[in-house]
Amino acid sequence: MSQPSHSLRQIPVVVLAGFLGSGKTTLLNHLLHRSGGSRIGAVVNDFGSIEIDAMAVAGALGDSTVSLGNGCLCCAVDVSELDLYLERLARPAAGIDVIVIEASGLAEPQELVRMVLASEQPGIVYGGLVEVVDAAEFDDTRVRHPEVDRHLALADLVVVNKLDRAPDPERVLGLVRSLVDRAAVVPATYGRIDPEFLFDCRPSEERIGQLSFDDLHEHGEHGEHGHAEHLHAAYDSLSFSSEVPLDPRRLMGFLDSRPEGLYRIKGYVDFGAYDVHNRYAVHAVGRFLRFYPEPWAPGDARVTQLVLIGSGIDAPALGKELEACHSDAPHTADEHGMWGVLRYVQDPEEDLVEPPA
Repeated sequence: MSQPSHSLRQIPVVVLAGFLGSGKTTLLNHLLHRSGGSRIGAVVNDFGSIEIDAMAVAGALGDSTVSLGNGCLCCAVDVSELDLYLERLARPAAGIDVIVIEASGLAEPQELVRMVLASEQPGIVYGGLVEVVDAAEFDDTRVRHPEVDRHLALADLVVVNKLDRAPDPERVLGLVRSLVDRAAVVPATYGRIDPEFLFDCRPSEERIGQLSFDDLHEHGEHGEHGHAEHLHAAYDSLSFSSEVPLDPRRLMGFLDSRPEGLYRIKGYVDFGAYDVHNRYAVHAVGRFLRFYPEPWAPGDARVTQLVLIGSGIDAPALGKELEACHSDAPHTADEHGMWGVLRYVQDPEEDLVEPPA
């Protein structure tokens, strides 16, 4: 069963939300400083809290945009200008890999999500809603802002920040998990989460001469609170590879039942006879899921390759569940078999995903 593939590269747009003091700006700073070889387009309301003090490696580009030495771009925009800046950041010449929008000053992250989904820019695709909460102040936050429960229900990934300051961190984590709708719940301190939870990190390129924005902050990552280099140690991962194609219905059953500790899934899937022309890139952050059909190149090894990242996950059991997704339709396939997958394919010219209700 052949489906049309999309040749246009689409840049994921991640919405970063949270009430004042939750630590979302700290988290954004962490992503900018530890972006590796990835180029982030950060969209903020102002530069006041973003650490762009190393002007030796940062320069103003005009139009309220600052270029960081690691290739990231920061844009200070008004909400009415959002689509204009998304268009600029999505241009191939900008070389951006992911766009992160900090929802500061916006009472409703739902509205920002709607704006991204309604954008007419073909070069972007909605990449999920990340909600940051302050573990130490979570009870008070719910009293002052009862709408936080609704925000959590909309989120794809929830970062429970400042756990080191919470008197009963496990209680807060349990409460947050009870309020989410299949979102991944990530514990954190100082806004430090693995960037791989949100986007693919390019390998860092070797640099000669000028220090990068990352280099200038390297020393701060080895002090009393510096443990960014050990982020991976706190999480589990599973690498799955199969030369046998996967059955789309069985894979969707696996994805629909994925455990709460499974934060991220990425890689490529071969559906065999269900679509002999395309492999499917898969990107999942918490409950957010998207497939991207890509044509097989001549000579490509037709292999499914997936990486799963989480905390407290049973990697061997997940591996067996994925093996159980093997297809037993080697030559013919049910023409309706791909419907579950195609629900999560977004056409660049038509948004197939309904915005949050």
